[in-house]
Amino acid sequence: LQISGYLNLLANTIDNFTHGLAVAASFLVSRKVGLLTTMAILLHEIPHEVGDFAILLRAGFDRWSAAKMQLSTALGGILGACFAICAQSPKGAGETVAWILPFTSGGFLYIALVNVVPDLLEEKNPWNSLQQILLLCTGITVMVLLALT
Repeated sequence: LQISGYLNLLANTIDNFTHGLAVAASFLVSRKVGLLTTMAILLHEIPHEVGDFAILLRAGFDRWSAAKMQLSTALGGILGACFAICAQSPKGAGETVAWILPFTSGGFLYIALVNVVPDLLEEKNPWNSLQQILLLCTGITVMVLLALT
């Protein structure tokens, strides 16, 4: 088995830990924020996990081992949620959310920008770049509209 498979599993576990932090902290804010955060992370995770499964197959894992390892990385999300809940301040959820949500949001933005911006700069076809920028702006608009409702 190649080391890239194990590195991917470690990165996926850390990613799932931050997702667990975000979901639990969002539910501490309100049910609506929690549900919206959960939906956003689910929409992100489905293609992400499929890609990680393919990486594990290329790294030499068989299908069953790759599936078991992917499932084991999901425990990172449960640990993140437990950590967020246990980190609640006696003063209330506001103290917890004051650092967890900015931390996880910053991580999500960093990862998105590190993956998207270099691709946009290397794109030769201006139409593809415009489509990606429009879709990025559409996503931001949807988030703003959901926050206002």
